[in-house]
Amino acid sequence: VQLVESGGGSVQPGESLRLSCTASGSYYDTNYMGWFRQVLGKEREGVAAIYKGAGNTEYAVSVKGRFTISSDYAENTVYLQMNSLKPEDTAMYYCAASSRVIGGTILEPTVYNYWGQGTQVTVS
Repeated sequence: VQLVESGGGSVQPGESLRLSCTASGSYYDTNYMGWFRQVLGKEREGVAAIYKGAGNTEYAVSVKGRFTISSDYAENTVYLQMNSLKPEDTAMYYCAASSRVIGGTILEPTVYNYWGQGTQVTVS
């Protein structure tokens, strides 16, 4: 599975961005899609994820109510709509996919086995 992110950029606090992640390859073998972010020197953290089967979603507390994950499976694309952006949202954002069976939180990076290269989001 290959994942390519786009849509990152520099915005001011309060503004919005929409990230896109387009998948190719054995995409239909994956069960979950997620967005993660990482700041240099810190661990990668889960932001939002979706279970492709039932459409269940999970969000980090810090973004709940501001970010929305959605998918267009016909286009093999997952989106992350980010509203009311804050300076603390500044990070490299990564798209990920998992073909594994996940029993706990779907925001745990270690359960994902496919990763994109990332797209930078800067809020200042």
